[in-house]
Amino acid sequence: MIAQELINNNLPVLHCNDTGAKALNIMDSFKVSHLPVLSNGQYVGLISDTMIYDNEMEMCELKDKIKAVSAPFVRNNQHLYEVMHVFNELKITVLPVLYLNDDYCGSICVADLTDSISGLFSVHEPGAVIVLELRRNDYSLTQIAQIVESNDAKILSLYTQSPPDSMELDVSIKLNVSDVSSIVETFVRYDYNIKAVYADNSVLHDMYNERYDMFMKYINF
Repeated sequence: MIAQELINNNLPVLHCNDTGAKALNIMDSFKVSHLPVLSNGQYVGLISDTMIYDNEMEMCELKDKIKAVSAPFVRNNQHLYEVMHVFNELKITVLPVLYLNDDYCGSICVADLTDSISGLFSVHEPGAVIVLELRRNDYSLTQIAQIVESNDAKILSLYTQSPPDSMELDVSIKLNVSDVSSIVETFVRYDYNIKAVYADNSVLHDMYNERYDMFMKYINF
């Protein structure tokens, strides 16, 4: 997914002869704190409600302060991950998108980005999540996929997370099934550390009961 596919076509733009009050009204209507400002169709800056209030610009035209406004943007062909990085770095609610020739393409709202991320991680799809804890050097996507698919399941999404300066890695796997007992058992058999399992409570209850019964049979052998 690229930036152009994330654009919110309903979000208005501001022009240099607009006032701060108009900008604030639009921001309030669309529940954002930033809006792009255009001059003769060209993007010149991203103004925020904080700047308008701090500089008492409600009755002023935006052109009076536009030179002091920063102008962050992404290109229309940049990937979703790059868009996420800019939003995270700048803590903004709207991100303008420009074509390669610098013409204004549109803007992305942080709410739309959140929806896209939900789709990327299959948040709305039914299924369990397994979190594995392992060392970086032991990470093998091929083996993880083979274990899942050998139990007649599919990986819908997968992401990794690691604390800074750590050799440990958490691998979160979203699956297309809710009953993951056989998958968990296979991971354990391959010496994976299961950090967490998120699934339907009844499925988890059955899985834990089954493992408890197996353990009791073992110690009473």
